Amino acid sequence: MLTSDQAKWIDSLSDRQILVVPYDPRSEDLFNKVRDRIHTILGHDVVVEHCGASGLGISGQDEIDVSIAVMKDKFADYIPLLEVEFGPVRSQYPDRARLEAREEGKKIDLKIVDMNHANYLRGKAFELHLRKYPEDLEAYRILKEEASGMSAKEYYRRKTEFINDILARA
Repeated sequence: MLTSDQAKWIDSLSDRQILVVPYDPRSEDLFNKVRDRIHTILGHDVVVEHCGASGLGISGQDEIDVSIAVMKDKFADYIPLLEVEFGPVRSQYPDRARLEAREEGKKIDLKIVDMNHANYLRGKAFELHLRKYPEDLEAYRILKEEASGMSAKEYYRRKTEFINDILARA
């Protein structure tokens, strides 16, 4: 089941086709390179996380998801520094800003996120659950692979419903 906000977000998505590919074993090394670049820019105290499918070691959209979890009041300081290294912000919301980069030809989906926002905390809870329960991680991998070729709306609807179900049980 979706919340009204989730349904509204999904309805706003395009009908572009989502392609899911097998896990790329280079992902962890590429993430480490990006993390090191971020630490050079923002300092080693900043939390940089390998998240999403590649962080879980499963099939995904052929990208590496990176979250920089900070207090929201740091956005104004950090975003301009990140833009120098990774290019302009592609989208910005109250709880996150998204940049896109490449590392050795691989797309890097880089997000600076408010570490106290409910969306970030829900994502962390979901990730921790999947790491603790391999059978749910496997079900998530299968769901993603079976959704390959679907529209973005249908892909994210299925993913979001799965996540909501897991979090309701957790």
